[in-house]
Amino acid sequence: MATNTRSPQLIDRLPTVRGRLEASVPLARHTWFRVGGSAEVLFRPADAKDLAEFMAATPDDIAVTVIGIGSNLLVRDGGIPGVVIRLGQGLSGITVEGATICAGAGAAGLHVANAARDGAIAGLEFLCGIPGGIGGALRMNAGAYGTEIKDVFVAARAVSRDGALHDLGRDDMGFAYRQSAATAGLIFVDARLAGWPGDKEAITKRMAEIQSTRRTTQPVRTPTGGSTFKNPHGAKAWELIDQAGCRGLGRGGAKVSEKHCNFLVNTGTASAADLEGLGEEVRRRVLAETGVCLEWEIQRLGIAAGPPVKEVGT
Repeated sequence: MATNTRSPQLIDRLPTVRGRLEASVPLARHTWFRVGGSAEVLFRPADAKDLAEFMAATPDDIAVTVIGIGSNLLVRDGGIPGVVIRLGQGLSGITVEGATICAGAGAAGLHVANAARDGAIAGLEFLCGIPGGIGGALRMNAGAYGTEIKDVFVAARAVSRDGALHDLGRDDMGFAYRQSAATAGLIFVDARLAGWPGDKEAITKRMAEIQSTRRTTQPVRTPTGGSTFKNPHGAKAWELIDQAGCRGLGRGGAKVSEKHCNFLVNTGTASAADLEGLGEEVRRRVLAETGVCLEWEIQRLGIAAGPPVKEVGT
């Protein structure tokens, strides 16, 4: 089992790679919130083979954490011990095969949607409204504007801790609302997503509508992590947050967006503790007002720099 003990010699225990290994890398610049501590070691693989070889040769006692584009992520101020693997340019390729797209796990949803548009493939327009990468979208069954990843999913490939490459079908993924049942620890490297032949002009128009709606209704020009909480069954998180009087609520440099109150924003001086603490205050107020306990949609990783934020229900 991996441990979280920091070691200044960690990078010296790691295998040689073709990608990039760096020690003590600030992660704030790699997340949309623009907050958080450092990765003890950051690894950016050159490609799927580089990733697989790294995993096979990395000692089991070293903690491994995977991040992508960083849109749905809050890294705590104390940083992340062990190795952080960032799925970026080396795993961002996109190819078109008929009405199917093969996209690397590091590819942005917008870029996949653009490739589908250019290939006159309909059904993938929703991806331009998801501020994240394909790897994270697979793990959380990301969705927007009436469509989810499960609706277009064909197959995926992933690397396990021992470096083995696994082919995954729909049954392996076990998609549900904002989650999948894919084995924890698997690192997605690519996916095949299927649409259908469409009209490029109509696809372009639909994407423009999605992007316009997003700009109008969400705080896209402010550092944020996307939707903060999952929608409870039969309800909308933003309505419950508004009902509890949390629109515009602040803590330190963190604030509940007044444009869309299921978004937390960094006004410029927020710490990760400000954002997480504000999120927990929202959860407390919503529970007290409505009896509903909101569930975090944003992934929170790492260790706190000070006392950990007390979560609702703990």
